[in-house]
This record gives sequence, structure tokens and C-alpha cells, in this order.
Amino acid sequence: MYKRILTSALLFGMACTGPPAWAQSCAPRAALVTQLETAYGETLSARGLQSAESLIEVFASPQSGSFTVLMSRPDGVSCIISTGTHWLIEPAPPAKDGVTG
Repeated sequence: MYKRILTSALLFGMACTGPPAWAQSCAPRAALVTQLETAYGETLSARGLQSAESLIEVFASPQSGSFTVLMSRPDGVSCIISTGTHWLIEPAPPAKDGVTG
């Protein structure tokens, strides 16, 4: 009985110490950007601060509609958060007369 408990505890402990799945898709930002541009034709479409330690960037291709969301850290490492298709890049609607923003 103790063998089963010990084996279960070891397996559970090893599973808990593994990195999260998205951490395996991290690399230097420059390398990821080059890969997105050459392999997928994606260029920077939008960016914004998530916190003081992370910048969220969206790279998209107007031709294919593919997109990739990166989280970039100050140390120059970026991680792929999400990818997908059918991204629409549309210009902002024109402002109405007398109304700003």
C-alpha cells in the first residue's frame, strides 16, 4: 500500500513541477518576429501594456488572415499566447461632424 501512495505522490509531484504548456513556445523576441514575418507574412498590428513586466503584441497577416498574440518581457523573451485565423484588419470609422474620438 505504501508503494502505491509513494508512487502516486512522486508522479503528482513531478507533474506539478513541469513548466506550463505555453512556456515551451518562448524564444527571443527578434527570432519570433522574424519567423512570423517570413513564414506567415504577419506584421505588427497592435500592442499594449498588460503590466509593467509584459507587453501584449498582435501580429497579423492581411493576406491570409492569420494572427499570433505574443507576450513580451523586458528581458527580450517573448511567448506565444495564441494563434488563429480570420483576423480582420479594418480602418477606424470616420468621425462624425462635431464629434471627436
